[in-house]
Amino acid sequence: MKDIERIAGTLPGDHAGEAIVPGHEFFALARAKLNLDVPAALDDPSLPARRGDLDLDPATWAKAGVTASRPAAVLVGVVDRPDPSVILTLRTAHLPSHAGQIAFPGGKIEALDDGPLSAALREANEEIGLDGGLVDPLGYLDLYLTFSGFRILPVVARVEPDYRLTLNGDEVADAFEVPLAFLMGPENHQKHERDWKGIVRHYYAMPYQDRYIWGVTAGILRNLYERVYGGMAV
Repeated sequence: MKDIERIAGTLPGDHAGEAIVPGHEFFALARAKLNLDVPAALDDPSLPARRGDLDLDPATWAKAGVTASRPAAVLVGVVDRPDPSVILTLRTAHLPSHAGQIAFPGGKIEALDDGPLSAALREANEEIGLDGGLVDPLGYLDLYLTFSGFRILPVVARVEPDYRLTLNGDEVADAFEVPLAFLMGPENHQKHERDWKGIVRHYYAMPYQDRYIWGVTAGILRNLYERVYGGMAV
């Protein structure tokens, strides 16, 4: 199949016997499979959402009595290199929410924003100084609900490789790239569990070198894999 590079290996599920190696074709695939239609459920908690921290824990979600009602957006920025990579941040240790964790640039959708794309670009500029002129939106992933109460709409985008960053030290301790090929390898999508307010919660984790990518960030990356590569026949 000429749309995608492969190497010999093993891939669970529909791709048994072959392993996908995401490369430069990712951008065309993402543009074909995603769109920029904003789901009505982003602003309406009464409407169902397909994805989130409930992916591996539908019963736990109900038991915890969580209501995700705060619209937010994050930027899944894929850098256009011969071997593409994803921009991630390390949140500072003093933040009130998800302190010290690895995340995508993003945050709450404010009244001044012209929708989730505008919010994601604004937050990326405020947090890491990413110039929106170097960002080419490809489409939204599925709406993602979190135990912390957010309804996150991730926007996947192509980022020019010559970008320069200026970190907001109040929010971001570091920004770095992780190879897309690693993040899209299902063999790297570990399933972990931990206690959350007396409830055992299951979640995805994708440890990379000395970076522990887990929770919401890993869940969104898993959704990226499923939306762009998961439905491909071999």
